[in-house]
Amino acid sequence: MELNKLIASDLLKIQAVFLRPEEPFTWASGIKSLIYYDNRLTLTAPEVRTHVEKGLMQLIQEYYPEAEVLMGTATAGIAHAAITAHILGLPMGYVRSGSKDHGRQNQIEGKLEKGQKVVVVEDLISTGGSAIDAVTALREAGADVLGIVSIFTYGMQKGLDRMAEAKITNHSLTDFDCIVETAAETGYIKPEDKERLIAFRNNPSDESWIR
Repeated sequence: MELNKLIASDLLKIQAVFLRPEEPFTWASGIKSLIYYDNRLTLTAPEVRTHVEKGLMQLIQEYYPEAEVLMGTATAGIAHAAITAHILGLPMGYVRSGSKDHGRQNQIEGKLEKGQKVVVVEDLISTGGSAIDAVTALREAGADVLGIVSIFTYGMQKGLDRMAEAKITNHSLTDFDCIVETAAETGYIKPEDKERLIAFRNNPSDESWIR
């Protein structure tokens, strides 16, 4: 099985991804969403966790073979960065969403030398905000950020545009379209729900997909 399909199946199996076309979730922004993603559940499912970490390792070896340090995003990317770094035998640290207000007031935790080639490990890419913030902090600290690896990406145009503007590349284990296709194939959703899901992905603010 292809890696993206394997991870999609894994996420659906352990309910790290919920698809509810008939009973939408509400995001903190107030936007109605027919998908909810909880990456933390991958850490409590050993087989899935193994697939995820080995998959992230493969992405790094394929796209960023010169990587010298892995940096996780706080908090969801930290564990995955640590496990993947252990497999690869690389040092690891993480990037806070903001500087601490005490001690050394670090935003970046872990040893980082200027000029080191860094790969950021993120769990989820939606609008790209948190990932861009992490990359910006690392660049300001003198790191040579090669790019990002992540478990899942929505593929939202806003996120793609923002990442391109910031000159950041991302490679994900699976994406929204693969999740939707896998869910339809396995009977998790009705085939006719695929169009509604893609309409949501294309414009989350447009609630015309809600029947």
